[in-house]
Amino acid sequence: MSDRTIKLLLVEPDPIFRMGFSRLIVESYADIQIVAEAEAGSSARKILADLARETATAFSSGLPSDTAVNLVVLELQLGLELCQQLKSHYPDLPILILSSVQEPALLASAKAIGVEGYCPKGTSIVEVVAAIRQVAAGRTHWIEAEALQSPLGAPSILALVRNHLRWTGLQQIDTTLAAVTARLQVPGLSLLDRAFLAGQRRELLASRWLVTHLLPIPEGKTYTKIANNSSIAGNIAASFETDASEGVSALSPQTSTPSMSIVRLESGNLSRRVEANEIIDLTSAKLEQSSLQNLTTITLETDIFREGKKRELLKTILQKVVDVLEDLRFAQVQPEQLVEMQRLILRDLWQGATVDFFGRYAMLQVGDRNLEIVNLFLQDVEIVQVEILNKIPLVSDLFSFLLFQTPLVIDNFPYKADTPEAKARAEIILHNLLIHVANAVAQPLLNRLADVEIIKQNFYDSRLISTREIERFRNNLSWRYRWNKYFIEPKAIFESRYDLLIFISRGIAKTSIYAPRGQELQQLSGIPQLVTLALELRDAIAPRFRAVIAFLGNGVVYVLTQVIGRAIGLVGRGILQGIGGSISEGRKKKF
Repeated sequence: MSDRTIKLLLVEPDPIFRMGFSRLIVESYADIQIVAEAEAGSSARKILADLARETATAFSSGLPSDTAVNLVVLELQLGLELCQQLKSHYPDLPILILSSVQEPALLASAKAIGVEGYCPKGTSIVEVVAAIRQVAAGRTHWIEAEALQSPLGAPSILALVRNHLRWTGLQQIDTTLAAVTARLQVPGLSLLDRAFLAGQRRELLASRWLVTHLLPIPEGKTYTKIANNSSIAGNIAASFETDASEGVSALSPQTSTPSMSIVRLESGNLSRRVEANEIIDLTSAKLEQSSLQNLTTITLETDIFREGKKRELLKTILQKVVDVLEDLRFAQVQPEQLVEMQRLILRDLWQGATVDFFGRYAMLQVGDRNLEIVNLFLQDVEIVQVEILNKIPLVSDLFSFLLFQTPLVIDNFPYKADTPEAKARAEIILHNLLIHVANAVAQPLLNRLADVEIIKQNFYDSRLISTREIERFRNNLSWRYRWNKYFIEPKAIFESRYDLLIFISRGIAKTSIYAPRGQELQQLSGIPQLVTLALELRDAIAPRFRAVIAFLGNGVVYVLTQVIGRAIGLVGRGILQGIGGSISEGRKKKF
C-alpha cells in the first residue's frame, strides 16, 4: 500500500453502483478517497475543469490543494470518445476502466489511446483495489475477459456492492417495520394514529419490496424467500386478522401483502432477469397509480369487488407470476415445453392467488357449519379452467419472453426482447393475464357465497351489496358467458385477433391485437361454426347487396325527382297560374 492517498473521480451512470462502490471504498480502504462523482461525460469534464482551476489558483497563491484528482475510474458504456477527450486534455491523468463491457475490439481501442487499466465489474474487490493502486502509481493493469473469477473464488465488486446495499437497507427497514408493527398492536390507539401507522407500514413494505426487487444477490444458485417466514411478517399478518366473533377467522381486508413474499432464484442470465423485471416493474407501477374502474362495455367478475380489494388481488396475482417464473427457471424448463405446460401454469397461478387472497385457513360460519373457504373454492377448478383460464391467450409466449428473451411476433414480424415493441406487447399480455386470473379467483365466490353478509362487508363494492343487485350482476355474467361463447369468441377467431384487457390511467380498457388463429378456426363446431359461416356469407353478400340497393336507390331518387317531382311541379305551377289569373279578372270587373 502506498503512503500517498489516491484521489479518484468516479464516472458511473448507475446511481446504485456509484453509491455502493463509494461506501464500500470509504469504509474499507483508508488510502483511497473519492473526490467527486459524475454520471455522464459532460459532468465529468466540468468537474475536472473546476478542480484544475482550483488547483491552479491554490498553486499561484502558494497554498496546498486537497482537491487534485490523480485517477479517473469510469464506465466504458459512456463511450470511447470520453476516454479520448480526457486523454487529450489531461494526458498525465491515468484512467482505469471499471465496466461491464467486454468487447475485445473496444477494449483494444481504449488501450491504444492510452488508457492505463481495465477491470470488468465481475472482478473481485481485492483485484479492483489492487488495480486502482497500480494505475495510480503509474503502471498499467489489464484483466482479460477470461479471468473474471479469481482462483480463490473472491466475490466480485458488483456482488459486494449489491450485498452491502441490500442488507444494510433491509436491516434499517426491518428495524423500523418491527417498531411500527409493535405500536399498531398497542390497544387504545386513536383512529388517526392507527391510520397514520398503517400508512407508514405500507410505505415500509413497499420500500422492502423495492430493495429486494432491485438489488438481487447475484451469487450462486440460492433459492431464497424474503420475509415470508420472518417474525415481522408473522406479526403483521396476525395484526390484521378478523375477530372470529364476526363470523370469519383470518379473513381480513388485508389478508396478505404481495411485497412480503418475494421469491427469487439468484442465478441465470442477468439480462433476462432485467428484461423480466422491467415488465413486472411497469405493471406494478400501473397497479399502484391507475384507477381500476371497468371502462369496457362487458361485465367482469372483479367488478363485484371494491377498488381496494381488486388492487390487492391483482398485486397478489402479479407476485404469483414472479413465483412461477422463478419456479420454472429453477426447474430448468425449456421454451418448447411452455406450450404444453400452459394449462398447468394457469392452474397454479389461480390456486396460489386464491389461497393467498382469501387466506389458507380462512373459515366461514354459515348457520351451524364452519366452511373452509379456500377448499370450497378450489373445488371449482375444472369450471374455472374451462370457462376462463383456458381462454387466456399468449401465456406461453409471455413466459418464454420473460424467461428466455424469446422474440415476440407482432403483426407476423418477430421483435427481439430488448425492442420497445416487444416490451410493450409483453406488458399488454401480462395485463390481460392478471385481469383474467383475477376474474377466475372471483368466480367461485360468486358461484357459492355471493350473498353472504360477511363476504359482502369485506369484499364487495357498496353499490352491489343488495341481493337484487348481486343477482342482476350474476345474470349479466351468465349472459356474457353465453354471448362470448357463441358469438364474440368465434368472431374474434374468424377475424384473426385477440381482445385483451389492459390497464390505463383511467381504469381497465379493451384493445385488440392481430394473431393467426387458423387452427382454432378449423376446430370450431356447432353454433360457433355457424356464426363464422354467417359472417363469411355476410361478407360475401353484403357488398353486392349494397351495390343493388345503391342502384335501386339511385333509380328511386331519379324517378322521384326527375319524373314525379317535375310532374308535381308542373301541376302546382298550373294551379298557381290559374289562381293568379282568377284574381286578376276579379279586380278588372270591380273597377
